[in-house]
Amino acid sequence: MVTAHPLPEGFTEIEVFAIGTALLVEALLGFCLNGLTIISFRKIKELRTPSNLLVLSVALADCGICINAFIAAFSSFLRYWPYGSDGCQIHGFHGFLTALASISSSAAVAWDRYHHYCTRSRLQWSTAASMMVFAWLFAAFWAVMPLLGWGEYDYEPLRTCCTLDYSKGDRNYVTFLFALATFNFMIPGFIIMTAYQSIHQKFRKTGHFKFNTGLPLKTLVICWGPYCLLCSYAAVENVMFIPPKYRMIPALIAKTVPTVDAFVYALGNENYRGGIWQFLTGQKIEKAEVDNKSK
Repeated sequence: MVTAHPLPEGFTEIEVFAIGTALLVEALLGFCLNGLTIISFRKIKELRTPSNLLVLSVALADCGICINAFIAAFSSFLRYWPYGSDGCQIHGFHGFLTALASISSSAAVAWDRYHHYCTRSRLQWSTAASMMVFAWLFAAFWAVMPLLGWGEYDYEPLRTCCTLDYSKGDRNYVTFLFALATFNFMIPGFIIMTAYQSIHQKFRKTGHFKFNTGLPLKTLVICWGPYCLLCSYAAVENVMFIPPKYRMIPALIAKTVPTVDAFVYALGNENYRGGIWQFLTGQKIEKAEVDNKSK
């Protein structure tokens, strides 16, 4: 590890190394799992369905999160951000773009599964592609706002990666945060919650539970909740009294999303899991169901 640069303020040698290692492990594991999801979709014909296109969208966004974490891990081992202020803005934009696209795509999957199980309507390619494009354009709109002056990107407490600056808590930050949280956390969360509640009620009537309907919402709340709470608290109180190492914890939890999503949406999907197995072993799926099911 490069030792020419001093330790970031508020961190010990072990803490900086531990954060860098955690980011690297999260990035490697998430990238491998989601990369496998993407390659399997490309290679296995049975997986190329409209419903699985939305799962692919989640995997693409999560791979982006992993790339963002790779850069943060490298900078953490260096002990400083080597890419300058412009690089910080790009890193912040990239992180927000992929994170918001991941959340929106997860909501799109929930919407599709609701219609599959509750209304028995099949998703068409045109609809799936439109939903995927909308999710990414919607994420890009919110991610570019801090570059245009509504909100601001700045260094994380470790100062080796960049994200939304919550240190000021001024009116500009509060208005952006309120709009961001409403359209990119609460509304997607509401869609995920109501969709899977309806599916759960459907399963109760049939007595056949095909997968854990509570897992997607728990994933959203557990992985993104701590970071949202930190940013929300910064809107009403000064969070700078919290030691920097503790303010890094929500970001580290959020970086687990790619790994968790891979188990929820791909490896937890009966059809997709069989396709991944076929890609890895060459053993053809006995009955490749085109339905977007999860365990």
